[in-house]
Amino acid sequence: MLETKAFEMKKYHVYGMGNALVDMEFKVEDQFIESNEVKKGLMTLVEEARQTELLSALGRLPLKKACGGSAANSVIAISQFGGNSYYSCKVASDEMGKFYVEDLQNEGVATNQHPGTTGTTGKCLVMVTPDAERTMNTYLGITATYGEDEINQSELELAEYLYIEGYLVATPTGKTAAIKAREHAQKNGVKVALSLSDPSMVEYFHDGLLEIIGEKVDLIFCNEKEAYHFVGENSLEDASRKLRDFAHTFAITLGEQGALIYDGENYHQVAPHKVEAVDSNGAGDMFAGAFLYGITHGHSYPESAALASRAAAEVVTHFGPRIPKELASKILKDYSAK
Repeated sequence: MLETKAFEMKKYHVYGMGNALVDMEFKVEDQFIESNEVKKGLMTLVEEARQTELLSALGRLPLKKACGGSAANSVIAISQFGGNSYYSCKVASDEMGKFYVEDLQNEGVATNQHPGTTGTTGKCLVMVTPDAERTMNTYLGITATYGEDEINQSELELAEYLYIEGYLVATPTGKTAAIKAREHAQKNGVKVALSLSDPSMVEYFHDGLLEIIGEKVDLIFCNEKEAYHFVGENSLEDASRKLRDFAHTFAITLGEQGALIYDGENYHQVAPHKVEAVDSNGAGDMFAGAFLYGITHGHSYPESAALASRAAAEVVTHFGPRIPKELASKILKDYSAK
């Protein structure tokens, strides 16, 4: 049974930082991916012209549009479960930027953003194939200049956790902002969590991720492939052992095999939830958000991971990176009753 235990109350359970991207989701066939020479299953950074070319080739409106970005999805999940979250990001004063901020605030997330900067808000083209695999082509737009100015240090100090999106490592200002935020958090007793985000980030920006981590962070989220690439191993046992050099605790998601959690002392295998997947987009983000909700509300690592596994399984049965708020409440209620 999930029982909320006594814990120090702060203004925010989690202060997130990451790219602000308007997600535009489409269902596509594998033939579209192949004929347009898109790298399936990865997040690829593209120029606006290339993204426009793909949108033109699709020739239709997206099935779903929402404020997104990996860490944004996670802090929204925290809010949906009843937690308090903050999102530090950067958007422009264009139509997409205004949509982004309104959508974020409608989800109950506090933010530093008020659209007023000239430029183009970032957009992520999400293509979902029949096997439920998500492939993303991202034009960062103004979020490519996300930097230290977007960090509200006084609000960060009021959070229990800082959650850093690993995608920030792809831009010089984003990486610097992540490092500065991590340093400020650690100086002020705020725990630090980091998501490795995508195999491509680990492959191409490994050294930058090490800079963001510094000596060690409190918690790392990654999937199996990211873990292997990051520590240079090809077995779960070896990867989970080496990951302890970089984080006091961690969670490795294993897809249909569930997840492996390390709580600082012991490993815990988390059972998967068998579902019919239609869209894998947002599963890892939901896992991180639900897990962070759990550990900031007095739940143990195994309890929090069980909740996260259930919530992530629910996400993949829906089209889009998140679930309705009422469903999040139901999932939490079901787990609290166990």
